[in-house]
Amino acid sequence: MTFFAFSGRLCCFSLFFEVIVSKRLLKSGMIVSAMTLISRVLGLVRDIVVANLMGAGASADVFFFANRIPNFLRRLFAEGAFSQAFVPVLTEYHASGDMNKTRDLIAKASGTLGVLVSIVTVLGIVFSGVVTALFGAGWFLDWLNDGPAAPKFELASLLLKITFPYLWFITFVALSGAILNTLGKFAVSSFTPVFLNVMMILSAWYISPNLDQPEIGLAIGVFLGGLVQFLFQLPFLIKAGALVKPKWGWKDPGVVKIRTLMIPALFGVSVSQINLLFDSFVASFLQTGSISWLYYSDRLLEFPLGLFGIAIATVILPALSRKHVDAHSEGFSHTMDWGVRMVTLLGVPAMLGLMVLAKPMLMVLFMRGEFSANDVEQASMSLLAYAAGLLNFMLIKVLAPGYYSRQDTRTPVRYGIIAMVSNMVFNAIFAWFYGFVGLAAATALSAFINMALLYNGLHQQGVYKLSRKTVLFFARLIVAGGAMVAAILWQLEDMSVWLEWSFHSRALMLAALIALGAIVYLLTALILGLRLKDLKAATE
Repeated sequence: MTFFAFSGRLCCFSLFFEVIVSKRLLKSGMIVSAMTLISRVLGLVRDIVVANLMGAGASADVFFFANRIPNFLRRLFAEGAFSQAFVPVLTEYHASGDMNKTRDLIAKASGTLGVLVSIVTVLGIVFSGVVTALFGAGWFLDWLNDGPAAPKFELASLLLKITFPYLWFITFVALSGAILNTLGKFAVSSFTPVFLNVMMILSAWYISPNLDQPEIGLAIGVFLGGLVQFLFQLPFLIKAGALVKPKWGWKDPGVVKIRTLMIPALFGVSVSQINLLFDSFVASFLQTGSISWLYYSDRLLEFPLGLFGIAIATVILPALSRKHVDAHSEGFSHTMDWGVRMVTLLGVPAMLGLMVLAKPMLMVLFMRGEFSANDVEQASMSLLAYAAGLLNFMLIKVLAPGYYSRQDTRTPVRYGIIAMVSNMVFNAIFAWFYGFVGLAAATALSAFINMALLYNGLHQQGVYKLSRKTVLFFARLIVAGGAMVAAILWQLEDMSVWLEWSFHSRALMLAALIALGAIVYLLTALILGLRLKDLKAATE
């Protein structure tokens, strides 16, 4: 969750520093989490500014739609499938000790990827109307029939022309980040997303107020955010000796290996994003505000997911790749087990906290300006549904690298396709009865299926099995989480009372509830036998 995750993380940090800071994985994870924390906090500030500016109306629906498509493609071309395929191969080259060979791989990988992404970016700009019709079919049909949602289609097509170049910038940002992470420089790539949030906030403050359609100003902010992130990482690549002239290398053995791994990984690592995009497609047929309510609830979900799940996954992939290259099977399993323990330690309270404090958090963070009490009510329902799957989303981020680090991308593809098809089936069923809330519930349920398949696959392959230590660790956390929920509910006032309070009173009460929950959770876990040794990673 948001503030609870923040305070809980700080408490855990103080414990980590005292005993296990010398552990490489934990130290790297803390660096990534600290940098990611800054980015996520600014991301919340950005969403607060956007909510105040546009609320959850038609304009907000269109902007979030136009922003989601290039972000989806970013996961495919950059942070998701490409990184998962690129890092293990780059690790192999780097482990050989031949820097010239490594630089040549970087040059050919960046050149080949750059050409492909440039083509996609140009096509996306030129045919933005086609893209909008494909993923926003409900708006397109209204446009054809002069329906009430016709302006949404026209505006979305325009905004896509502005936001699509973000894909080009962020692809090279992710490539640079993968290189720096492989070299052990995690802080730079983790801090880089801060600039997107800063540029969007500045655009909302200084560009949008001067335009008749403020969402256009936010789209410009996305463009500028991509550009600034791209420029920020260049000096660090130069310092690391990894900034090279791109070359076309489609048939280069290293590039062939990367694209062979990448093509199936397009599904395996991006299932949740495909599900979210499909949610947008279905939501375009639902009531105005559906996309926005799903967006705001998803953003609160992304805070702990990015801070903990993605942070641990970021540092665990290079470590697992090294263990595989060095044939340390026992070390591989221990590293996986450590990753699972870390995400459950932080994921359990985050998941339960989001569910029990959904409305208070939405009130404190977003209920101002154009964001109304009704928007809080609607978004809280989808947040509750999304939050039910948070721990599964986080575990996927840890379990998937267990395949990609061994250059096995085909197996998670099968699981990804099963989960994606399941999500579509669930969408058709749940959306019919529960509208946009059903879309969130379907996404959460499909995440459980994906997680279960990933774990079962690792278990069947003899690669990883939950240790008894981790099972007992998780059982303690569940009990501690239950005690936390009971303590919060004991002090939680009815929402009608919250509506009567000032912003200051709401914020103080939310902070108090979060602090109470954090204290009860940690104390209960300690009483049940949780010890610092449980957090140690066998990485050396």
